[in-house]
Amino acid sequence: MQASIKLLIVCSVILFACDSLSKRYDSGLVTTGKVGEILVVCDQGVWNSDIKKYLDTNLTQFVMPYFPDVTTFELLHRKPERFDGAIKRHRNTLFLKLDANHKGGVKVKYNEVAWAKNQHVVELIAKDYNQLLGFCKNKLASIHDFFDKNEWIRLLKSYKRISNNKLNTNLNDNFKIKLSFPKGAKIVYKKKNFFRIEMPQSSRPIEFIGSGSQDPGAIFSGVLVYQYDFIDSSQMNLTSLLQARDTMLKYNVPHESNGFYMGTQYHKFVYPEINDAKSYLKKINGKEMRGMFQFKHKNKKNGTGGAFWAFHFIHPKTKKIICVSGYVDAPSTTSWTHSLREIQAVWKSIQIL
Repeated sequence: MQASIKLLIVCSVILFACDSLSKRYDSGLVTTGKVGEILVVCDQGVWNSDIKKYLDTNLTQFVMPYFPDVTTFELLHRKPERFDGAIKRHRNTLFLKLDANHKGGVKVKYNEVAWAKNQHVVELIAKDYNQLLGFCKNKLASIHDFFDKNEWIRLLKSYKRISNNKLNTNLNDNFKIKLSFPKGAKIVYKKKNFFRIEMPQSSRPIEFIGSGSQDPGAIFSGVLVYQYDFIDSSQMNLTSLLQARDTMLKYNVPHESNGFYMGTQYHKFVYPEINDAKSYLKKINGKEMRGMFQFKHKNKKNGTGGAFWAFHFIHPKTKKIICVSGYVDAPSTTSWTHSLREIQAVWKSIQIL
């Protein structure tokens, strides 16, 4: 074991001497890698040790209560000597370093080195293997939260650069709010108190009408915006919000198959969860709700479904409860992480007009 530790220290010194941390790429370059990935740069001996177990435990958390499981991140590994080329621009990068000359506890450095626009880099510097192991076992929560927050902020900032003027004019007229969407989002269903907005073609919406069949490899997503009168604070608990949701969806979100409509799944393993939440600018306080939806029929077996992520708040001017609820329908063999992050970025972007 002592020999292994010494080997790791030697390797870390080599990593420190590597010029990869001293040569910056053009900051105008775009990031590489997928949404929901963290690239871990460390020696193979560190990656194959117990440290990997705690990285998995603390950095690949589940977004509850979705099924199949949706993780906040998946981990990729790259050895220091192979950290070159486009991989340097990976959107989320974590360096694990051992430095025998380091004094004190594990040092955490955020965004010290970046090779691309909107890239996020964290460096953990420890004096030896055991110190790094202890940190990864007990103190990775803040590292996860840093990457987690910046994952949706990166998308939100990208969307804010897109005007979507026509869409937001309609949202302003009906709900007195503004949202940021990817280019190509459009309103496909519109009533005074209910809008359905399709996400762009890269994450196409569920086909609610017509006779076309769904591509089994496609991801379908969109955003529902609706409002109703605020009477008292009891309406903001989970039971009341779900009752209002099911009523709104039953009459406004039919499936292409006659008699089916979007409803909420209430199975104990995916029962909706609710939490206090804020908008990106922290000016709007509300309730965040996550769960699963399913197309229902009063006389037939329930149909297919997917995930939803909603945000409810009381509009200070109109005195309405407003809900921004994104949905994702995808095959179980396809990762939902990217699409759910898109939905999160949309509701986080909400502004009152």
